[in-house]
Amino acid sequence: MKSKKNKKNAVNKDVKKDVKKDVKVAVVKKEDMFEARLHKHYDELKWLYCELYQQQPNPLNYFDDLIKNLKDFYDQREAYLKELDIAREKNTNWYKGNDFIGMMMYVNNFSGTLKGFEKRIPYLQESNVNYIHLMPLLTSPKDEGDGGYAVADFRNVQEELGTMEDLRKLAKKCHRNKISICLDFVMNHTSNQHEWAKKARAGEQEYQDRYFFFDNYDMPRLFEEKCPQVFPTTAPGNFTYLEDIHKFVMTTFYPYQWDLDYRNPIVFNEMVYNMLYLANQGVDIIRLDAVPYIWKQLGTNCRNLPQVHTLVRMMRMITEIVCPSVLLLGEVVMAPEKVVPYFGTIEKPECHMLYNVTTMATTWHTVATRDVSLLKHQLDILASLPKQYIFQNYLRCHDDIGWGLDYGFLRYQGIEEVAHKKYLNDFFTGKYPNSFSCGELYNDDESLGDARLCGTTASLCGIEYYDKQKDKDGIQSAIDLDLMLHGFLLSLSGIPVIYSGDEIAQYNDWEYKNDKYKQADSRYIHRGAFNWRKAGRRKIDNAIQAKVYQGISKMEKIRLQYDVFSTDANIYTLNTWNKSTVALVRETENEKFIGIYNFSEYEEMAWIDEQDGLYKELLTKQKDFKASGLKLPGHGILWLWRSKKA
Repeated sequence: MKSKKNKKNAVNKDVKKDVKKDVKVAVVKKEDMFEARLHKHYDELKWLYCELYQQQPNPLNYFDDLIKNLKDFYDQREAYLKELDIAREKNTNWYKGNDFIGMMMYVNNFSGTLKGFEKRIPYLQESNVNYIHLMPLLTSPKDEGDGGYAVADFRNVQEELGTMEDLRKLAKKCHRNKISICLDFVMNHTSNQHEWAKKARAGEQEYQDRYFFFDNYDMPRLFEEKCPQVFPTTAPGNFTYLEDIHKFVMTTFYPYQWDLDYRNPIVFNEMVYNMLYLANQGVDIIRLDAVPYIWKQLGTNCRNLPQVHTLVRMMRMITEIVCPSVLLLGEVVMAPEKVVPYFGTIEKPECHMLYNVTTMATTWHTVATRDVSLLKHQLDILASLPKQYIFQNYLRCHDDIGWGLDYGFLRYQGIEEVAHKKYLNDFFTGKYPNSFSCGELYNDDESLGDARLCGTTASLCGIEYYDKQKDKDGIQSAIDLDLMLHGFLLSLSGIPVIYSGDEIAQYNDWEYKNDKYKQADSRYIHRGAFNWRKAGRRKIDNAIQAKVYQGISKMEKIRLQYDVFSTDANIYTLNTWNKSTVALVRETENEKFIGIYNFSEYEEMAWIDEQDGLYKELLTKQKDFKASGLKLPGHGILWLWRSKKA
C-alpha cells in the first residue's frame, strides 16, 4: 500500500510525544536510566569478560574499571543524544524501513573540510540520502596511512579536515536534518605512529604487551604456518622485523599497521573507550573494520575465532548500556550465509548490520558473463535467511573488488577459478575483445593467477570508454547498464549505499599516478575528488550526469513511496528461463513487487507467468501490465507493482 504522508506525520507526532515524556523521566532519573540498562546486561557481560580473561591475574579489577568508565561516558553524553537513545530504544526498527538510503565518501574529496561539509547537506537531501558513511578521518600518517586505516590517534581528526569539535558540530547539524553518520573504527591495529606503538618501540614492556612482540622468528614462523597473507604482493607475510629494537611485531595488513593483542584486557577496555568517545561525538553507526581478525591464536588461521564473537557481543552490550541509539556495522568479507554468526542470535545479538560483499562481486561477474545463474543462486540463499539479518548493499565502495565467488557452483558450469578470475580482470581492464570497461588491477599476484579490481561504477560500465570514443549509442547503452545496476541495488533486501560520485557517473581519477603518496595503490583510481562542476550538469537535459543522477533519483523516490521495499518483505526469485535476465520478487501482506533486470546489451525475454492480477510499471507508470512473457531492451529494467487489497 502506498504510504500516506499525513498518516506518517501523525505517527511521528505520537513518537515525539512519547519521547518527550520519556525524556522528562530520563532527566529526573538519569542515574536510573544507566543503571537499568547496566542491570539488564551486567551478569552476561561480567561472565563473558571473566571467561575471556580468566588467565589474567585479577580480571575483575579490569572489569570494574570498565564499568566505572562506562558510567563516565554515559554522563558525558549530550542531552540530545540521550533523547535519541530513548527514541531508538522505543523504535528498534528505525533503520529497517524503505526510507534509509546511504552514501559513502571521503570528506576531503567531497567537501574539503568538515566545516565545508555542512554546506553540502542540501545536496545530500536533494539526493535522497539520510545516512552518510564518512571514510576514515582520524589522525593518520600521510605517507603510511592506508587511506586512513592506519590510525595514529583515535580521538583526533586529520588536521587538514578540521577538529573533533568540527565533527561534533557536523553530527549535530546532520541530526537536525535527520541524517545519520557512520564512522570507521579500526580496531585490529594501530599505526606505528600511535602513542602506544611509539612507547612500545622505545622499550616500554607495558605497551609492547598491547601488541604481538617477539624477540626472534620462532613464534612468528609457527603463526605463518597457518595464517594466510592478506596482501601477498605488496605486503607479504604477517610479521615485520624492527631493526632498531631487534624484535618482530605482528602486522597482518601492512608493516606500519601493528596488530593489537586483545588477549590483554587493557587493549579491549581502552579500545572500547575510544569507540564510546566517537559515539559521544554524535556518530550513529560504528563500522567495525576487519573484525574477523581481532583475535589471534597460535595453531589457527587467526580468522573468525570464537573469541571474536565474545568481543563483539560485549561491544554490543556496551553500546546498549551507554549509547543504545548507536549501531554496529561489521566488515566481514565472506559469503552472506557464512557471515551469519556475526549477527549473533535473537537473544544475544552482535552486529546490527553486515556488508553484502558477495552479491556485489557476483553482480559484476554477471555484468561480464551476461549469465545470471550464480546471481540467482545467491539471491535464493539470501532469501532463506531470517529477516532480522540486515545487510548493507552496494555496487562500489572505497575498496577493491575481490573475486571471492562461489566457484563450487561455477564448476558445475565448467568454470574454473584461476581462468575465470583472469577473464574477469581482462574484461574489466579492457583487455578482452569488445570490452568497454576501464578498470585497473590491485595486488596482482601472478603466481596465484589472482588480482583485485578497481574503478568507478561509470568507468566499469563503459560510460568513460564510450564518452572518449564519442559513441552516442555506446554511451546510452553504458548509461542503461549503470541505471539497471542501481535499480537492482535498490530492490535488494537491506540498506542501499551509493559511493559518492557514482550518482553523477564520475569517471576514474587517473591523476592518482602522479601523486607520490597514492601512485602505489590503484584503489585511489576510484577515490578521486568529487567533481562539483560535473555535478552541476545533473540538471542539464541529455547530459550524461543528468541521465544517471535523475534516473537513480527517480528509483530512490519510488522506493521511498512503497512499503514493499521495507526489510520485512518476503523475497524470492522467479525463473525467467533466460540466462541473461533475473526476476526478484518482494512481497508483503498488501503489496507485491517484481523487479526484472537484463544483464545483456541485447533485447531479451523474461519468461515469467504470474497470473495473480494486473500490475503497474512504476518507472513508466504504465498500468494494466501483465507479468507474463516480458520483453526487455538491452540492459533493460522493469519494476512491476500491484496492490493485493481488493
